[in-house]
Amino acid sequence: MSRRDSPRNGNLRRALAQEAARLMAQHGIHDFLTAKRKAAERLGVTDSSALPRNTEIEDALAQYQRLFDAGGHEQSLQEQRRAALHAMHWLSGFEPRLVGPVLTGTATAYADIQLHLFADRPENVALQLLERGVAHEVTQRRVRLDAERIRAFPGLRFAVDNRQIEATVFPLDGIRQAPVSPVDGKPMRRADAAELENLLQQ
Repeated sequence: MSRRDSPRNGNLRRALAQEAARLMAQHGIHDFLTAKRKAAERLGVTDSSALPRNTEIEDALAQYQRLFDAGGHEQSLQEQRRAALHAMHWLSGFEPRLVGPVLTGTATAYADIQLHLFADRPENVALQLLERGVAHEVTQRRVRLDAERIRAFPGLRFAVDNRQIEATVFPLDGIRQAPVSPVDGKPMRRADAAELENLLQQ
């Protein structure tokens, strides 16, 4: 049995995952590494081998939401998903895909709605927002494409239905291969508008 998998370390890792999940739910922390470091600090843990995996934190976050805020979380998630669908309809010409915690169902009330858009020229997305009178901020987002490659892509931040949208703009062929999920290292799940409509109906 490895040190990481010992019963004592397993219990400590669960406690750290639960504390990291609580911090994410209550304090609007979006980054797993920040949440686990703050959890370790709060619990006085200095052994890095005891730190939980991101998947363990995501599981703990889902459990926390079910136990402590089931009604509020469901309402917030539905509002986020409706805002995402609204934005996707606005930007339908850019093949929008919903990604991240609003799609997986673990988004906190503070989470941004994450969209992937696909365009030959990123400024075309900005022009579409301008035509609709939507104020926006031009951003850049670093995305892990695979185990070796991290690349910066242009993006835009704007609000829809009082919800913040973080849209990353990929080249047209970027629709064929999803980047790596920061949670489990697998290709990121993406949902188009039709799939999101099905989720909302459920």
